[in-house]
Amino acid sequence: MVYSEEERAIIYYAALSGLDRRSCAAALRAPKDLASALTAEEREKTDAFLASLEKDGMFAFTVASDDYPESLKAIPDPPLVLYGAGNRALLKEKKFCIVGSRITPPWAEKVGKELSQTLSEHFAIVTGLAEGGDSAAIAGAIQSGNLISVLPCGLAECYPAAHAALKEKIRNGGLLLSEYLPHMQTAKYSFHARNRLLAGLSEGVLVLSAGERSGTLITASRALEYGRDVFALPYNLGVSQGAGCNDLIKKGAYLVTCAADILSCYGIEAREEQKADVTEDEERLLSLLRSRGEMHPAELASALGIKVYEISALLSSLEIKGLAVKSGGNKYSAV
Repeated sequence: MVYSEEERAIIYYAALSGLDRRSCAAALRAPKDLASALTAEEREKTDAFLASLEKDGMFAFTVASDDYPESLKAIPDPPLVLYGAGNRALLKEKKFCIVGSRITPPWAEKVGKELSQTLSEHFAIVTGLAEGGDSAAIAGAIQSGNLISVLPCGLAECYPAAHAALKEKIRNGGLLLSEYLPHMQTAKYSFHARNRLLAGLSEGVLVLSAGERSGTLITASRALEYGRDVFALPYNLGVSQGAGCNDLIKKGAYLVTCAADILSCYGIEAREEQKADVTEDEERLLSLLRSRGEMHPAELASALGIKVYEISALLSSLEIKGLAVKSGGNKYSAV
């Protein structure tokens, strides 16, 4: 991979000089020609570092690189250098972020996966690598390859460790990004720092789930700060995993029930989705689930005046049709 002298100088100061972020930025602002800023020893050190990246299937790009996203340059504290592994061409695509807390209700995961799949036809989906909302976004976009996962650690590390195989799948089909040196592990501050990149890269942010103090709300807050659109799934009252989503909607976030709610904001016409055929009994059951939220089969049977085994058959049919999903405690929700 070929790097310009300016790129090499930025990479040296940001990654190898030992200067902290502020000192590095000050050094790069000094009136000098970056193309000839490095000594022979510094050039040698930089070349060795870049060769090691390439050997490990990674690359670096800087604020001086042609494909550094303009949206990221516009935030108050863009990284001078980012590291990537995978499809670099995705850096030039339009991007949309989908996030959610680690504890995301099954119905919201299913909706998030479907939304991600549809949106990935028009955007590169930006998300993290955690369980819950991130996993739903990944599941929806990974087949298209229009997927960017931003890590809170270096690209050679994996957080959470259980997602190592998923991380490699993204690397092979989409793009992994990090602002940290390859072997840097996660730190307390790195999650908040990563969240600013999720928002900064994207034209908009969809929140699938968020409690009152969820870290996911940091991404939404950054998005608002950067002038991005914020969208959220609505939740029934009393559902703790959705309290943050409902609060975002009260404060002006777009309420989302389908992909068209997002696509229309960007002048994109959503393709009409084919609705599944349902029987009269299935429609009655769906209406009840939609009005009351999560319910146990016994509660449903009592409310509809039919046998529990009949409810079980109806729920199975709705699950197959993608209209209902099983939640915790053997309860069901409409999708």
